[in-house]
Amino acid sequence: MLQAPDKLLAQHYVSLQKKPFYSSLLYYMTSGPIVAMVWEGHNVVKTSRMMVGDTDPAAAAPGTIRGDFSVHISRNVVHASDSVEGAQREISLWFHRSELVDWEGCDHKNIYHL
Repeated sequence: MLQAPDKLLAQHYVSLQKKPFYSSLLYYMTSGPIVAMVWEGHNVVKTSRMMVGDTDPAAAAPGTIRGDFSVHISRNVVHASDSVEGAQREISLWFHRSELVDWEGCDHKNIYHL
C-alpha cells in the first residue's frame, strides 16, 4: 500500500497525457492510498482482465471487480495490464526487483501440469 507520487503516475499513464480527463485521473489516483501488486500464472493477463471486467462499470459483468465495485468509468477501482509487455513495463515502474518474490507453491506441478 502506498500513496502514489505524481511522477510515478505520470510514467504509468504516459499514453493518456493528452486526454481531456488526464488531470482528473491524476487527482483521483492521488486522493488516497493504492495497493500495487503483481500477479503471475498461466494466461495471467487474460485471466486477470476477465476477473477485473470491462473498463466501463456499466458494461462490466456482475461478479467482476469493476462490475461489483465501480460506480463510474472515471473512478476506476482497479487496473490490469493489457499485455505481458505492458505488465513488464508497469512492474518495473512500481516495484524494485528486490521487492518481487519468486516462489513456487507445493501444488504448482499439479495445477500447471499442461
